[in-house]
Amino acid sequence: MNQTEFGPLLVAYDDVAGAAQRILGHARRTPVLTSATVDERTGAQVFFKCENFQRMGAFKFRGAYNALSLLSPDEKRRGVLAYSSGNHAQAVALAGRMLGVKPVIVMPLDAPPVKIEATRGYGAEVVLYDKHKVDREAFARELAESRGLAVIPPFDHPHVVAGQGTAAKELIEEAGGLDYLLVCCGGGGLLSGCAIAAHALSPGCKTIGVEPALGDDATRSFRTRTLQSCHNPETIADGARTHSMGKVTFPLVMRYVSDMLTVDDTELLRTMFWLWERMKIVVEPTGALAAAALLEGKLAAKGARVGVIISGGNVDLRWAAQQLR
Repeated sequence: MNQTEFGPLLVAYDDVAGAAQRILGHARRTPVLTSATVDERTGAQVFFKCENFQRMGAFKFRGAYNALSLLSPDEKRRGVLAYSSGNHAQAVALAGRMLGVKPVIVMPLDAPPVKIEATRGYGAEVVLYDKHKVDREAFARELAESRGLAVIPPFDHPHVVAGQGTAAKELIEEAGGLDYLLVCCGGGGLLSGCAIAAHALSPGCKTIGVEPALGDDATRSFRTRTLQSCHNPETIADGARTHSMGKVTFPLVMRYVSDMLTVDDTELLRTMFWLWERMKIVVEPTGALAAAALLEGKLAAKGARVGVIISGGNVDLRWAAQQLR
């Protein structure tokens, strides 16, 4: 285990490779799409890893399945608890159903209804809370202790991070070496896992995280080299409303990520609908973060080979329709 000034590095590429074997045949190997229009617009050769086609509609299934599969028999028997605004909730619920593990999911009252309904549809018990009055982690921890449940956090867990990194592993195996890899960032699970994979498989690749401007805690953490927080950011990117990176993800981001960028909600919405209209793929706001950084000109990518992780497609279509008015 490597110790850095930011903390220990608890995940290595071998963990990502192990997760890839563990999820093989259970997670989907999602498509890598290209677009001549995008290439012309950016002057780059762009490869979109489309995790909106992953089981339950987002990359989160990778980490959830990997983490649940590594539980002890006793932990699987007692069940698990997860907390999430939506995609991790659905991922743990589905992975639990597949592995015979009963999940309890703590979700905010204002989580997208489509995500709450889907989580219940996978067979999970959903416990709602008011994010303006309750500390999510403390509430979840107390509930887990009272019921004897193992906690599977949404990003700050080595097995979750390793699972998420398999998305970049597959992308580089299919597309070849990259100059840049753009990845959305909430708590840094996907970003750190993908950065580890890119560092191992495409050593010259610069991994860049993308956050919503209203929830820029990871960007500020990266710039100041100290862990920053952002309390309940009001951004349409609901999957990136995390308070801060964690003890697992922060050191990994500082070690393997080259830069951080932000996009505002207007740019994010514009990119989301452009992807719908021009590439014919349904992407949720958080899922469009990485693409927005590229399409809105935040990165000078002319002549480069660029990978973009489309992280998910679980959008509330009724909400999306309202944004078109």
